Amino acid sequence: MTPIANFDELLQRFHSCSQKISIAVVCPGDDATTGAMEQVLCHGTATFHAICVGSPDKTLQELHTQYPDRITIHHVASAEEASAIGVRLVHESQADILMKGTVNTDTLLREVLNKECGLLPEGHVLSHATLVLAPAYGKMLLFSDAAVIPRPTLPQLQAMVRYDLEICRKLGVSRPQVALIHFSEKTNPKFPHTIDYLTLIQMAGEGAFGETDIAGPMDVKTACDRHSAEVKGIDSTVTGNADILIFPNLEASNTFYKTVSFFGGATMAGMITGAKVPIVLPSRADSMQSKLYSMALACVAGIQN
Repeated sequence: MTPIANFDELLQRFHSCSQKISIAVVCPGDDATTGAMEQVLCHGTATFHAICVGSPDKTLQELHTQYPDRITIHHVASAEEASAIGVRLVHESQADILMKGTVNTDTLLREVLNKECGLLPEGHVLSHATLVLAPAYGKMLLFSDAAVIPRPTLPQLQAMVRYDLEICRKLGVSRPQVALIHFSEKTNPKFPHTIDYLTLIQMAGEGAFGETDIAGPMDVKTACDRHSAEVKGIDSTVTGNADILIFPNLEASNTFYKTVSFFGGATMAGMITGAKVPIVLPSRADSMQSKLYSMALACVAGIQN
């Protein structure tokens, strides 16, 4: 499989999918979410089916009239009930993807984490993966965790690596290059995550993560700029060639997210990993384009091989 090089190719991969994909959208009452669904339907993704749970607006009702066989609407008054139904649809395997519309994140995640009928398998943790295409870098880049885990423990770091590797392979990268991010290339007990990084590297060398190369600690520039690594005398297949960045904490990852998008003009898509199915959890203020790309990322990541 050829690696996906940009978001147009991600959409092409999504549109060409032969596997039926149903997405449960909780409270799709905003133009951006409805617009993203309309884009998918208009581009002929014949296997795509949207199950909308909430109070449909005029635009969604018109879309349902236009595509009656590909949109189902559950009329629900409250966001709490809509969240419960959306999660139940996935729990009962009636939907393959869960997506947030205008519902508050806390309300939806409360149902996702419900111990009786939620979507978090025992032993799993929720994490967030962001796919970014930055003009200064020559390929797609995946990074975690900018939204969910404040300060990852070693087991959480292991989970983040596994989840991101799975996504990267679904995007066509057969041997992903993983950079473990710190502000320098030195380990230091004052920064416990750098010691955890050594464990991750050892695990990778023993084959715990499959076909991959993992290196660190290193800064973002070294991970993405070969010249920087050469100046520092760092010789690794990862440097200047990273496919995945694993950040030490939410502050660093979220700051990178905001900086590369605002100052770097990067295009983004994101999803929650670790649950029974991929979860599209955009900000309510995200653009239609961002929600469309996030939807496509989750669907491609959720396709069964």
